[in-house]
Parts: sequence; structure tokens; C-alpha cells
Amino acid sequence: MSSEVSVKVDGGIATIRLDRPPMNALNVAVQEGLRAAAQEVTADPAVRAVIVYGGEKVFAAGADIKEMAGMSYVDMVARAPALTSAFDAIARIPKPVVAAVTGYALGGGCELALACDWRVATPDAKLGQPEINLGLIPGAGGTQRLARLVGPARAKDLIFSGRLVPADEALRIGLVDAVVPDPYAAARDLVSRYVDGPAAAIRAAKAAIDGGLSMDLASGLTWESQLFAALFATEDRREGMAAFVEKRPPRFTGR
Repeated sequence: MSSEVSVKVDGGIATIRLDRPPMNALNVAVQEGLRAAAQEVTADPAVRAVIVYGGEKVFAAGADIKEMAGMSYVDMVARAPALTSAFDAIARIPKPVVAAVTGYALGGGCELALACDWRVATPDAKLGQPEINLGLIPGAGGTQRLARLVGPARAKDLIFSGRLVPADEALRIGLVDAVVPDPYAAARDLVSRYVDGPAAAIRAAKAAIDGGLSMDLASGLTWESQLFAALFATEDRREGMAAFVEKRPPRFTGR
């Protein structure tokens, strides 16, 4: 893993921490560090939820433009799929994932936040996709995840203009889910409720929602039905139903 991306686990919650001062620019090493971190927290059964965090000052202010400026078309044809898949690795973590956003989340930083299940931000945070000002478009999921989150009209406004979205507007349009003084503490509070939950059912719920978004309704219902039935093979399903019948709190093990 990159020295600029670390993973720490505390109480079942893993923090994927970006640490590339001053702005956490997302160069190739950081991108690959995110991929490795996603694989690590996915494989670790002790991790039940994840926070993506850039520190107290900035989440991530975008790609490393100096690194990208020297790349040719041929270079980027080779690199672009890896860029997309690195961010997609975060989106595919089969556990609850929240971005704790401080300062700027721009370009790739915004796309990284969009790859999470929720976003909580400070009152002074600014989010956006300013790639248009470089003669580019978002290239790591921004055109797709942003449109699905806030709708195509708002996504086109933000991407065509490249403007920065203040936290209050981001909350109003659904780009963030909460505006709080301490987003890291709020992120821990948000996901802590899932640490002792039925991990397989939570994983199935996330797969059903995320997978269903790319399907028509009939296909999505079939996908949901398959995931629902599969949970009858889990110990947590048996425990949950037994606890309900016996009128006691369930004791889930994640199996």
C-alpha cells in the first residue's frame, strides 16, 4: 500500500486515511493505495464499517495535475481504466462506507466521496467537478455517480460549469447527507450502529441497491429475490428469527 494511504481499525470501524500534504492530490500512487486499502478492509472480517478521511484540513483537492499534464493520449488510454477501477474498489467495499469531508473535495476528491455510501461534511467544505476548466470531464465516475445521486440536470450544471458547491447547497441537493462541525466523529457515529449488525444481510442490502441501479425493474427484483433467499443460509438469519420469536435482542456474529 502507498505510504500516503493508511488503514487503521478501531472497534470494528476501519479508517482509510489519505495523507499527502498539502491537498491530498490523487496521484497514481494514492489511487493504487486506495485500491489496496479497499481490498484490505473488504477481506478483514474484523472490519464491519469504513470511513474515508483526508484529515482535518482537506479531503482531497483532485488529481495530481502536474503528473497528468505530462501524459499523452496513449498514456491515458492505458491508465484511465485503472483510475476508474481504483475508485470503483471503494464503491464495491461490501460494508457501510462513509466519507468524512473537510475542506475541499474536488475533481477526483469529489469522485472518491461519491464512491462512498454517505458523505458528511464541515460547514466550510466545498465539493465539485471542475475538470471542465482543464478541458476535461470527470474520469473516475463523476459523470455517472453524480447524475445518479443528484439527478442529470443538476449534474450537468455542476459538470458543465465546474463551479464549487458550498456545504449548505450540497446538503440541499443531496450531494452530502449531513453538515457538521466534526465530520469524522459524525461518520463514526453514523456507521457505529452497523458494527454489531448482521454483516451478511447488510452486504446483501448494499449489493441489491447498488446493483439494481444499473438494471431495469424486473431484473432488479429478480436480483433482490436471489439475495433475499441466499440469506436463509446464514447463521445471522437463524439468530434474528429466533430472537424475534423469543422476544429478546439478537446476537449477530456476522456469519
